[in-house]
Formats: sequence, structure tokens, C-alpha cells
Amino acid sequence: MVSPARALSRHFTLAHADRLFPVDLPTRTIARRLYDAVRDLPLVSPLSFVPARLLAQNAPLPGPHHLFVQSDPEIVGTLVRHGVALEEIGIKRREGDRVETDAREIWHRFAENYRLFRGTPVRLRLDYIFSVLFGINEHLTPKNADAVYDRIGHSLTTAAFLPRNLVEQCKIEAIGTFAGPLDDLSHHDALRKSGWRRRVAPIYCPDELTDPDHEHFLANLRRLGEKASCNTRSWPDYLDAHRQMRALFKSLGGTATFHAPRNLRTASLPQADAERLYLKVVTAQAKPSEIDLFRGQMLTEMARMSLDDGLTVQIWPGQLRRGVLNRDTGVPDAGGGSADHLRGLLPLLQKFGREPKLTLVAFLLDESQGSYDLNQAAIEFPALRLAPAARLAASPRGLHRFRELTAEWGGFYNSVGTAIDQDLLSIPARHDMTRRIDCAYLAELVITHQLDEKDAHEVAQELAYGLVKRAYRL
Repeated sequence: MVSPARALSRHFTLAHADRLFPVDLPTRTIARRLYDAVRDLPLVSPLSFVPARLLAQNAPLPGPHHLFVQSDPEIVGTLVRHGVALEEIGIKRREGDRVETDAREIWHRFAENYRLFRGTPVRLRLDYIFSVLFGINEHLTPKNADAVYDRIGHSLTTAAFLPRNLVEQCKIEAIGTFAGPLDDLSHHDALRKSGWRRRVAPIYCPDELTDPDHEHFLANLRRLGEKASCNTRSWPDYLDAHRQMRALFKSLGGTATFHAPRNLRTASLPQADAERLYLKVVTAQAKPSEIDLFRGQMLTEMARMSLDDGLTVQIWPGQLRRGVLNRDTGVPDAGGGSADHLRGLLPLLQKFGREPKLTLVAFLLDESQGSYDLNQAAIEFPALRLAPAARLAASPRGLHRFRELTAEWGGFYNSVGTAIDQDLLSIPARHDMTRRIDCAYLAELVITHQLDEKDAHEVAQELAYGLVKRAYRL
């Protein structure tokens, strides 16, 4: 692996040393100083799609065609929108379809269309990975496609690119991995017993058991009852089963829950009403409005449980299906969600928002009025923290807008500078982008005399490391 310092010192590098910094030299100089002070801090990735199995088995990563093309919905979606068929890059729409199986042909098709990513966050991420991790400092083209493929492919066979070695060399201190209550956690258990010093924390994701519209909801309830040895048709037993599963996750290092409701609505029903509502749900007699009410009640119940076990509650409104492709179009399934965040979250906030034991992270989808209102709510309710969701977190300008939205009125300490990391190689790339954008934003405050540079250095450290560590108790 090429060290960041060596890669960035070259005459030409895809990952330019001043990328994303302000244009004017005085502000850029301040941004450089702030960045230099935080660039080597450990990385904390509390939300990722890195499977625990990958780190437990510590087997070599797959080839370049799979790593950079087939497994990345953003790349696949862009290629398909510009006329590349899924079959041409080895992805089946339906069983029985004939697809390209030659890894180099798939890579060549990627190289032929690499120009499509110019100026996009995807290109920024890939440039960092190619340059800093693989030492490749020429743009991918059809002419050099084979040479680049061979360079990456060879690197992936070396010990330096085994998953655990990558984690250590990239200074990734902790990784949160999505898991459902019914999932096999044996890989997390193996990691805990292995003595490996990096933390891999399972994130409790119970949507399959809290959303009656889930395809297998009732079957999942039965499986939960078997796993927890209780009758999940009973409201008290159902809640107790969740407590048992949460305790299991916590015993394996888990520190957070994650919820992706179809819309952001919470409820605070009296116990008797909640029990009657649950009876309708488990007997399939609940109306759509009652199903929606139940989802909202379960968000409040999850927050209530967090007062006892200390798990940080995370709410990302809309269906989060990262990594799932529409097999007809090749475009990633996108999340929806209501912009009226505050009204939906108020019942939970009014009940628990001032509890010192609770940390609630709400993800802002955009710059709608609802997001501005949530920013104000974070000032009033100490438990609430704000984080950028996909649209804001994926791009430099989106991150800058998130910082403007949250810091101007609520300050920096109501936020958590985190988003969902896609894969292992993307973690250092995304965190580097976030640190650069934050340092650029702070430099603007310094140059306009809204903040002195000493304070800016302290804030930069908090944004890069301190806030996320405390919010997720990592």
C-alpha cells in the first residue's frame, strides 16, 4: 500500500493535496493548517455496509471488476443510465439470462465509460482510492485499463490488502455494521474472541420486526419468539424479546440502533392503547393508519429501551435499501421520506428528548423547512443530534450545506459528522473528504473573523473524531 504522505508528495497525483480547499490563498492556507492537524486522527465509522464476515474471515478482497463496478450501486446506476446493459457488466436481471463473465471485459466497459464520472463525488472517491491506496496516478482509460487492472489485482493479493490489515493501516478504529435481530452474529462473536483490537460493533436494525408492512413480518415475529423463548403475540413479551436481542448486540460490542421508517412519525400511546394496537397488528386487522401509528410507537419504545441499555438511537426517514438495485433499470433503490421531520419526531422528543441518558441521531435528508425545524429542535432537546443523510453526505457541496444549516444556529456540538460508509476501501476516502470540507468551512470563519484559529483547531478535532466517539460511545 502507498502511504498517503508519499502519494500526495508526487508531482502529479489524482488526489491533489489541496483538493476541496478554498480558492483564495489566505483561506486555503488556514484550511491546510487545520487539515494537517486532523488528517492522521483515527477513523470512526459507526455506520457501514462492511460485513462482519469480511473481517472475521480476513480473506482477500474480490477482483477489481467486482470491487469497483458490480458491487457499487452508484457506479452501476450511472453506467446503466448511459446505455450500458446490466448483462454487459455481469449482473443478471433474471435467472437464465446470459451475462458477461470475463472480468477484464467488465473492467474495459467500465474504463470506456469512466469519463461519465468527471466532476462527481464518485470520481473524487475513486481518485482517492486509486492514488492513495494503490499508488495509481493516471486517469483510467481504455488504453491503460489492463495495466490498472493488473496493478489493483496484484495489490489485492498481497498481505497489506487483507481486510484487517487495511483497517489497521488506514487507522480505522471502529466500524459499525448493520445487522437484524434475526441475523447470525457468529462473525461478530468470532471477532470478539479473536483478540483483534479493532472494534466491530453490530448495529441493531429491527425494522423487519417493527414494520407490519414488511413482507415477512408475521413469520419474523414467530422466529423472534423462538430465538427469545417467548410468546411474541403478547405485547409485553414482544418488547421483552427486543430487550433480549439488544442485550445480545451490546454483549458483542454494539452501541447503537438504526431505524429507517417509511416516514418520520413517532407516537406516545398509553400502555393499554399500545397493547390493543399490537393485537390488531399481529392478527392482521390493523388499518394502514394504525400500521403507521404502530411504527411510530415502536420508535418511541426503542428510545425508552435506550434509557436502560444506553444504545444510541438513529433514525433515517425513508426506506433505506443501500446496495439494492432495481433489476430492470440498474438504478439503486432510493429512500423517500417526509420533509416534515419535526412534527413527526415531536412525540418522542417531548417524552424523552431531555433525558440525559438518551442520544438520538436524526439524519437530515435535504435542506427543506423540516430540516431547518429539526435544527431548531436540536437546540431545545439535548438528546437530539443531527447527521447528514445521503444527499448531503455524499458530495462536498452537500456537506458544506449541512455544516451551514446546522452550525449557524445550533453550533457544531449538536451535530455528528457521520454518514453511511459503503465499503472498506471507501471509508478513508469519505472521511478524508469530510475532514477537508469541515476544515475549509472553519477556515472561512477564521478569515472572516467569526472564529479565531485556536478555536477552529479545537472544533476541527471534535468534528473529525470527538463528537462521533461520544455520540456512539465508541
